[in-house]
Amino acid sequence: MSAILNFLKNKVKLTVVALVLSIFTLVAYHFPFFRYVGENVEHGANGVFIFVSLILLMLFLNFFFYYLVLFLGRFVGKCILAFLFIANSIALYFINTYDAYITSKMMGNVFNTRYSEASAFFSPTIFLYIILLGAIPCIYLFLQRLDYGKWKRFFINIESSLGIVLFIALVNMANWPWIDKNSTIIGSLLMPWSYTVNTIRFFNSEHNKNREEILLPDASIGSDRKDVCVLVIGESARMKNFSLYSYERPTNPLLENDSVVALYAESAATYTTAGVKAILDHKSTGKLYEILPNYLNRNGVDVTWRTSNWGEPPLHINKIFNVDSLSRLYPEADKRYDEILFEGLYDSIRNSSINKLLIVVHTSTSHGPTYNLKYPEQFEKFKPVCTTVEMSKADPKQLINAYDNSILYTDYLLHNVIDSLKNIPERRSCMIFVSDHGESLGEGNLYMHGVPMSVAPKVQTEIPFIVWTSDSTLKIDPSIKATQYHVFHSILNFLDIKSPVYNPDFDIFSHTSSSPH
Repeated sequence: MSAILNFLKNKVKLTVVALVLSIFTLVAYHFPFFRYVGENVEHGANGVFIFVSLILLMLFLNFFFYYLVLFLGRFVGKCILAFLFIANSIALYFINTYDAYITSKMMGNVFNTRYSEASAFFSPTIFLYIILLGAIPCIYLFLQRLDYGKWKRFFINIESSLGIVLFIALVNMANWPWIDKNSTIIGSLLMPWSYTVNTIRFFNSEHNKNREEILLPDASIGSDRKDVCVLVIGESARMKNFSLYSYERPTNPLLENDSVVALYAESAATYTTAGVKAILDHKSTGKLYEILPNYLNRNGVDVTWRTSNWGEPPLHINKIFNVDSLSRLYPEADKRYDEILFEGLYDSIRNSSINKLLIVVHTSTSHGPTYNLKYPEQFEKFKPVCTTVEMSKADPKQLINAYDNSILYTDYLLHNVIDSLKNIPERRSCMIFVSDHGESLGEGNLYMHGVPMSVAPKVQTEIPFIVWTSDSTLKIDPSIKATQYHVFHSILNFLDIKSPVYNPDFDIFSHTSSSPH
């Protein structure tokens, strides 16, 4: 007891506390970083030199940061570091559990994700991370009575640590090409730099965006023909697990009898916001041009958006329905599953007095990690299924079973759309299904999605692009290698919308129908 009292009573030099916290950070938070470096650095003496240099670099860089914050901030500095320790523990949980990379795009997903979706990623293990790697260093920090020392010591310690950091950087000049090549990934694994710097980068990019849409040239409607297109945007649906693409399991038993065309396609990104934007954009620009629903709505098309998801660019249409609003319209529908997005679809098409209709349905059917909660019980054909959110600890077969059941449910939903359209003979109709991105299910120890495109595996970029139309004169070449940008121009053509931005090179129908110029 007396030892504890002496510990609380005696002051400890700030230099010692900053060094202890720096070593703790190195050991507790940077294991994924050094594991990646160890697996990817070159073999031999130079590889060892890079590895040791990075250890020393991070040690003194963290010391510099902790010393600076605590000396200048005092109690406020302790609060700042406590927040970072808790955030470090949570970030490390996601890195270790889901093999996530904390990039600016990932931080964008964090700030755009709803609580109902984010909570699915939590498991009891996260509390162990927070207690052991977050709370304990906080307790240590706040119990210490610090001897801050004088300004002269402050400048000596700051200059010394910064000088060592600069020296290590300079002697590694020859290794900068390797560091630059791997900078995106190694930067996403460093605590607290990964999420702090990338949060700033995310909000800076958001601030710099032109949030007011750049309008596209006016379009015109080319005919009085009654047309309807239903665009279904999938979530985390990877092409590999669709039997339409030769997957060995019968995950598409209904669509295989629906005369659909399954095109090979690649996504423009591995995360929802960019994937959805690419589906709705006329080309890849990085700017906020008028997206397809807004463009068609402004030019006389009846546009509806139904969603159980998030991440779309700003919508400027009147008919937007989420799960809650659809649940109020159809109280008998089960709001837990995406089938509610298609409630009343048949009637809304039949009752529309406008010739041209576009209905966009943004689903969340295959969003992990809780694949087993994305479909009704009757679709649990592949058993047993994974029920844990800690995917790295799951039985690989059970994880794939749960995911495949979500694809089986997607097959059912799309088949029902086609059936509804078949029963509206007065309208020429089309159904297009395309996913926002793919999904990793343990291949290469990766899970879910969000890996930078430069190193993303094919399962995160190869996506289904499935088309059905009631117009037998429209023949689609199944050998077309489609992109998400094909959606915009194909729908323009199908609805006979004459637009200066139409590009026949991105039209899956362009070889069999007149171009809508």
